[in-house]
Amino acid sequence: MAEFEIAPIDWAVIIIYIVATLFIGYWVGRNTEDSEDYFLAGRTLLWPLVGFSLYASNMSGSSFVGLAGEGYARGIAVYNYEWAATVILIFFVFFILPFYLRAKVYTMPQFLETRFDRRSRVMFSGFTVFANMFIDAAAGLYAGGIVIQMLYPEAPIWIPIAILGVLAGIYTIFGGLSAVVITDTIQAVILIIGSVVIAFLAFAQLDSWDQLVNAAPEGGMNLIQPADDDFLPWPGLFTGVFIIGFYFWATNQFIVQRTLGAKDLNHGRWGALFAGLLKLPVLFLMVLPGTIAIVLYPELPNPDLVFPTLTFDLLPVGIRGFIIAAMIAAIMSSIDSTLNSASTLVTMDFVKHYKPEISQKSLVNIGRLVTFLFMVFAVLWAPQIIQFETLWTYLQSILAYITPPVVVCFIMGIFWKRANRHGAFYSLAIGIPLGITGFFANEIFGMMDIHFLYACFVLLLINGGIMISVSMNTEAPDPDVVEQYTWSKKMYDAETKDLEGLEWWKNYRYQSIVILGITAAIVGYFW
Repeated sequence: MAEFEIAPIDWAVIIIYIVATLFIGYWVGRNTEDSEDYFLAGRTLLWPLVGFSLYASNMSGSSFVGLAGEGYARGIAVYNYEWAATVILIFFVFFILPFYLRAKVYTMPQFLETRFDRRSRVMFSGFTVFANMFIDAAAGLYAGGIVIQMLYPEAPIWIPIAILGVLAGIYTIFGGLSAVVITDTIQAVILIIGSVVIAFLAFAQLDSWDQLVNAAPEGGMNLIQPADDDFLPWPGLFTGVFIIGFYFWATNQFIVQRTLGAKDLNHGRWGALFAGLLKLPVLFLMVLPGTIAIVLYPELPNPDLVFPTLTFDLLPVGIRGFIIAAMIAAIMSSIDSTLNSASTLVTMDFVKHYKPEISQKSLVNIGRLVTFLFMVFAVLWAPQIIQFETLWTYLQSILAYITPPVVVCFIMGIFWKRANRHGAFYSLAIGIPLGITGFFANEIFGMMDIHFLYACFVLLLINGGIMISVSMNTEAPDPDVVEQYTWSKKMYDAETKDLEGLEWWKNYRYQSIVILGITAAIVGYFW
């Protein structure tokens, strides 16, 4: 079993990284006084920055800890969430992103107002702020708290959580999205290098591949699990995983905000596809090392301890500090993203609406204040996550209950011309409280016995029914809005002509085919 001690050289690496990150974040955003610069990086982001930032924001500290922990506890089935994300991103760049950029919105709720009305924007904005703080940021802080608490077990977990929250909050407050994206790109590179080193050393501990297969839980080396599996039954891929994934990758402000800041549609698409490509090796870099830990440490008291245990047991002094810096990079990346996202929502969806005459500088200052307040809220909530079996279970179960009404509004709003403002509002107004009630009734109090991935689909059907019944029994939406913000074959054909002058390797459609082929090969092998 590893002894969690950090040598002076490790501390030096960690401190240098933290100081450098804070300095870069401050330097990038030191002169930011315009709201478009602060919240959308001036809409100038190139595709590598978009892709790395998407990846780093998603592969947060919670992913480092959560994916390895699930690999240890149940095997590789958790990877279904990762390859599904790649497929969803391809769907996103084909059908969803063009509408966002056409509308020139700052936020996802703002798009709902463009397609429906102000009520839907307010409802979804409040929901997203809640989700960003109590799901995304809190999970990242909790993951970091676990790692640091292993170094100082006598310290209450809220102390490292508070320290991490303050560090991430500092450069986010000053720099806005530009600072977030630049630091995310640096962190993504560190993240990838760190996970490659850990994975290589973990695989080197095995005598053979068969040793891993024999040590894994029954069926643990298969992606597809029985329909009665208590973690990820195979029908749950379609009834829950893709629904949760669509919310996260196509409607979640803290993720989509990077593509909104893209230089143009092509850079937004290339960046999103690049992020999808980076998701595919996660099986080998984060999930399988957790499963290998079954061979190395068969009696860990908590699956969420797998990643830090691998770090301290396998790595030499110096490199260990680098990997811990990568962990901190992942944590800070997720936190900075959610803080900037939440401040964007409050500032642009509420403050600017009620004070339209407010100056650009005042908007930026309010955004900084809101970032600070939300940092405090996330720090206060994060310690409560310890009540759940694993971090990954917390993340996925709560999303399964609260995301269906959001998915219904966006999917039906873009693909169904009859969807109207009343249908969208009542789907959100009824669906979100219903989902929260279902989460507490089923997951907290055990009043029902239904898997959260199946409950997700039931709630999707209920919310879809609300959207259809209300829309069909109230007035039709504005045909001009429908024409501009609802997908049609005519749009696809017009885009085909636009792509004719582009080299084939720059065409996102060909890129998508290649990425789908790689995805199919990996899934097929581990089926």
